[in-house]
Amino acid sequence: MSKNILLPLLIAASFAALPAARAADDAWVVRIGAHVVDPKSDNGQLAGMRASIGSDTRPTVSLEYLFTPSWGVDVLAALPFDHDIRLDGQKAATTRQLPPTVGVNYHFMPDAAVSPFVGAGVNYTRFFSTRGTGPLTSSAVRIDNSWGPAAHAGVDVSIAPQWIFTADVRWIGIEGDVHVNGTKVGTAKVNPWVYGVSVGYRF
Repeated sequence: MSKNILLPLLIAASFAALPAARAADDAWVVRIGAHVVDPKSDNGQLAGMRASIGSDTRPTVSLEYLFTPSWGVDVLAALPFDHDIRLDGQKAATTRQLPPTVGVNYHFMPDAAVSPFVGAGVNYTRFFSTRGTGPLTSSAVRIDNSWGPAAHAGVDVSIAPQWIFTADVRWIGIEGDVHVNGTKVGTAKVNPWVYGVSVGYRF
């Protein structure tokens, strides 16, 4: 089965596992905001050189289905993130990536004005538009797509009867093999922290 259809199937299976009938205490929350993808400081070795991957900020949107007051299934999506890749400090490539993430959250105090939560899930990152620059300008550069775990924590703050402000952080396991002219030269170990804020509407 192609990896390109595994994530939609996973999302569909997650929602299919939820109760078919709408319960009296369930709800949907749509959040719109912005997140920073901040790769870890040591991104591995590529072609024997130290790799460094830059951070980027993009608008994000998430949809959470609360099937009980405390438990919810969350799907995060974003506009593509852009990253510069440096080898021993010299810019050598650029890439774009989409990191949709599906997870389950637990809200500790769902009826409180300030409600912290934690979660865990799975991420699929698709790299595309990868191009060599500088010493790799004339080379074909490709990064393999990545599956990995994801952890989530944050806090919801009620700002109106149906409106909430959310600040959250995620750790996402993202590692993709890097190929130059068809030859694997190492693995880009992105493994970023993702920081963000959003405004949500509960219905």
